[in-house]
Amino acid sequence: MTSLIKVEDLSPPRYGKRPVERTMEEMLEAGVVVIDKPQGPTSHQVSAWTRDLLGAKKAAHGGTLDPRVTGVLAIALNDAVRAIDALHAGHKVYVGVMRLHQEVPEERVTKVMKEFVGDIYQMPPVRAAVKRQLRVRRIHELNILDRLGRDYLFRVRCEAGTYIRTLCVDLGEALGVGAHLQDLRRTRTASFAEADAVSLDDLRDAHLIWKDEGNQVEIRKLIRPVEDMLRHLKRVVVKDTAVDAICHGASLAAPGIMEIDDRIVEGSLVSILTRQGEAIALGNAKMGSHQMLSAGSGLALELERVLMKPGTYPKLWK
Repeated sequence: MTSLIKVEDLSPPRYGKRPVERTMEEMLEAGVVVIDKPQGPTSHQVSAWTRDLLGAKKAAHGGTLDPRVTGVLAIALNDAVRAIDALHAGHKVYVGVMRLHQEVPEERVTKVMKEFVGDIYQMPPVRAAVKRQLRVRRIHELNILDRLGRDYLFRVRCEAGTYIRTLCVDLGEALGVGAHLQDLRRTRTASFAEADAVSLDDLRDAHLIWKDEGNQVEIRKLIRPVEDMLRHLKRVVVKDTAVDAICHGASLAAPGIMEIDDRIVEGSLVSILTRQGEAIALGNAKMGSHQMLSAGSGLALELERVLMKPGTYPKLWK
């Protein structure tokens, strides 16, 4: 990933702490754990079990999975719950089995699937926890991985909030034979992949080893800093003098920027970080990357959600 750096301020950071240097208690205060959700419980139940197991005050998951669906379920803990919108801005990847109600040539199924790549209209299912109204979702990739009779193993990369069960039904209607989702597993949420997910049993064991023996090696592999929830977003690094002002709700002006990712476009969700890599806030870009760097004044980012507590950095603004 290409970065553009303002070179007029390259002095070593004076404040803050790199996320990897946090104590275990600090990690739990603003951390995320990626659970491999089993079949049976709801996403809410798995989130509640994780919260209680770790002794957290609150927890929230980054995208509902039906009870029968397995896979990657990112769960934010305590203050990291504020960053949950960042996960909703990332792509989701699923591998599933679609069963056609009648035989159809595979070439035709492939052709119809290609027609569903792009923006599609979806009506949430009756049992969905959202208002039932037609909405647009984007399918980035939709491919057949294997076939056995009328069962098609497929992979889909899509926008968050896409209903895969509804997608299969709509594919069946487009084919004129009907179809339904037979099995489904989520393999990615934003930057969290299937390899990052752990079982609830592994989390419990690692927590017990930490509490009973004082050994943090295993629990540190499982509890991740809140910043990991933002890895898929473009980033803006700000000067130390701007940090506390942002924590108090001030939008970011162009002169406060020290480093940014290239290819930021106006209107995109951006992570705002300290020079130590600490998450300060989420912001909405009001201008593109090059304009941010060249602008001597003007609003660069409008705040969407403050993540860092005020007072973490000293008040260096007037």
